[in-house]
Amino acid sequence: MTSAIETGLLPGTSEIRPEGLAVGGVLLTELGRRFGTPLFVYDEEHLRRRCREAVAAFGRDNVAYASKAFLCTAMARLAHEEGLLLDVASGGELRVALHAGVPAGRIVLHGNNKDEVELRTAMSAQVRHVVVDSFDEMDRIERLHSEERLPPARVQLRVAPGVAAGAHAAIRTGGNDSKFGFGLAGGTAAAAVRRAAGSPAMILEGVHAHVGSQVLDTAQLAAGAAPSPGSPPTPGCTG
Repeated sequence: MTSAIETGLLPGTSEIRPEGLAVGGVLLTELGRRFGTPLFVYDEEHLRRRCREAVAAFGRDNVAYASKAFLCTAMARLAHEEGLLLDVASGGELRVALHAGVPAGRIVLHGNNKDEVELRTAMSAQVRHVVVDSFDEMDRIERLHSEERLPPARVQLRVAPGVAAGAHAAIRTGGNDSKFGFGLAGGTAAAAVRRAAGSPAMILEGVHAHVGSQVLDTAQLAAGAAPSPGSPPTPGCTG
């Protein structure tokens, strides 16, 4: 039997049998008959192996699962059990992670244009940190801290490092003209660092940078992490 799918793209427990493709010892045709199609199938053993590889390479507190890839309570619980942080990008994802039993201190709130409800939930739960994307978001955090007496938010500032990478121009988010984050060019990022560091509503922990999606050249990732002339002091870096 031949297949148009490269076998290296399949889960590690996949088998091509005479009667069809099996994952984790289960024939996908049987799953299709039982649950109907279209059907998404995730292999727990494969996911756990990949989580363990990442933690072994970078350390327990240095790997975050991007919940926007796929999230349900079981997935949140699995990633947490394997030592990953949970990177959530909305209030809904934050609630799923908390419902799954993931401690708030193991959750990072990401995403642009977060509203007051999302920030209120994160600050009340005291998540590990919030990746702040704009001065408007700082306004909301400061208002929640002063008016509702919420605890200060631990924050990382998202900067646009002037490195645009990725497979397509539409998903290159780190350039100087990016609408996401604080640009290094023109001193915007430096101003954001000064404001966060001097605000009673925020505890500045570092900066975050995302240069793009589907990045195939590791040199572009290295360029995004390298300091550039005029860049602000960097207490820490992630992304």
